[in-house]
This record gives sequence, structure tokens and C-alpha cells, in this order.
Amino acid sequence: MNGAHIVVLGGSGFVGRYLVSQLAAASRSVVVPTRRRERGKHLILLPTVEVIEANIFASPTLERLVRGAAAVINLVGILNESQRGEFERIHVELARKVVSACRSVGVGRLLHMSALNADPSGPSRYLATKGEAEAIVAASGLEWTIFRPSVIFGREDSFLNLFARLERMLPVIALAAPNARFQPIFVGDVARSFVHALKDDLTHGQRYGLCGPRVYTLRELVTYVGEVSGHRRPILPLGPTMSEIQARILEWLPGPLMSRDNLASMKKDSVCESGFPGIFGFTPAALEAIAPDYLSAAAVKTRSDSLRTHRSR
Repeated sequence: MNGAHIVVLGGSGFVGRYLVSQLAAASRSVVVPTRRRERGKHLILLPTVEVIEANIFASPTLERLVRGAAAVINLVGILNESQRGEFERIHVELARKVVSACRSVGVGRLLHMSALNADPSGPSRYLATKGEAEAIVAASGLEWTIFRPSVIFGREDSFLNLFARLERMLPVIALAAPNARFQPIFVGDVARSFVHALKDDLTHGQRYGLCGPRVYTLRELVTYVGEVSGHRRPILPLGPTMSEIQARILEWLPGPLMSRDNLASMKKDSVCESGFPGIFGFTPAALEAIAPDYLSAAAVKTRSDSLRTHRSR
């Protein structure tokens, strides 16, 4: 596999930037297709990485991109729809097209990003479509590996950073599903697991839950973020009815903070039944060891100063 390139779909996104950087550090040749090359500008300077503007939903384009690849990695996914049918298009239809393209051009290795609790009969359309995509990959006849992470945290995350912003702005946090349970996993550890799987044949045909070392309720996570950021706020826990009303309202806002589908996903705890997979050979990082580096008041100020300096050049 060392002599051929790896195609990373979704490589310009949150997990993708870490995975592509780790692959480049290992001197692997990587191709990252993206709708707009500007979205992958943080990857362009990596010496073994090629960022290509392309529509991966066009089957002929996808086949051309993956031809000759040692492996294809599909990280593409969304948490919310901007219009009805996007979950099916982005999770299910793309998985089908990726499998078809790999088969057509003879690429045998496929790594697929799913989610903990993915299930065609799941409580939300997000989890259901993730489960349908898993079924397509598992029935592909390819040498596949499926990863099922809990919520992923890291400097650019849209989870802990969201609550940090809300606690800076609001005097009280009205919190839906406060007792929902999560086992957050560091983005760098997710990427590291993918990199390991590329070189380990024992991961073929396996599904791996990826979770960090500790389980938290959503209320505990929001409290922790407030403490680290220096903006701890009173939390008003909402019951099922008020949570539903809040989600119904928030899903109409641009870049929704919450949707009814998100709320439905939280009906199942995002927690691994067993420990971190030993096959990857490392212990995942604790939230408390990473989050202060980007959530603390000092870290936010440093980042803001850096942005102002960059813009003034």
C-alpha cells in the first residue's frame, strides 16, 4: 500500500484536517477532493497532499478520483439538514456511490466514518441513515473498516466550542436533554485510529466504537466548559416537553444550535459498551488534558489576538 495514494473524502473538515496531517507526517500521498479548494487551504502546504476541487457526488468524477488509490476513506457526514433528504443523500447515497466507484476501478480498501448508535432502526434520521450507510459498506465485498465515535472534541469542534460561546453570551443556559450521556473522544485519537487501520489487515471487516476514558452527562459537560472558560452559568434543565419545544424553535435558526432530530439522537446514550479498542495500541486522551488548551480564557484571547494580527497584515 505504501506506493499508492489515499483518497480522503471529507478531508477538509474537522476530523479530516487531523487525519490528512497525520498521513502527510507519515509520508503518505493523499488526495483531498473538496467542493471549493479554498476550504482545503489549510492542507495545501502539506508536502504530500493534493487538494482537488471536485463534485464527489458525480459518479464519473468519483471513479476518476479513486482510480489507482490504495484506499478510500469516507469522512463525509452532517449533523443537521438544511433541507429534507440531505441525510439520505450525504450518508446513504454517497456511501453507495463510494462502494460502486471502488468496485468499478478495483480499489479494495475502504475506511468509513459512522457514529455510535448508528442503526437503520435508530431513533433519529441521523442515526438511521448512518446505519443504512454502514449496511451498504458491510455488504460491499470490499476490505472495509467502520469507525463509530462518540462525540468528537478538539480545537475546531462544534460541540464544546458551541457551549463556550453560549456561556459567554447568555446569563442562564436552558439545557435540553441534560441527562443525555456522552463519552467524548479526542479528534487526534480518531485520526490515529484510522491511520493504524490502514496498515493493519486485522481491522478488515471490523466495526470499532471510539470513546474517551470517561462518561459525562450533557449537564456535566456544560458545567465543565463554563468552569474552564471562566463563564460558568446557572443551568436550567429542561424536561422532555420543553426540550422538544426548544429544539423545534432552534432548528429554524441559521446553523441550528439544536434540532428535533438531534434531540432524538440523544435518546440513546453515546457511550461505548467496552473499553477503547486495544488493537490501536494507545490510550485515548482525557478531555481534561486537551480542552483547556482551546477553551480557557487565555487560549481564546491568544486565538483572537492571532486572528487580528493576521487580518491586519
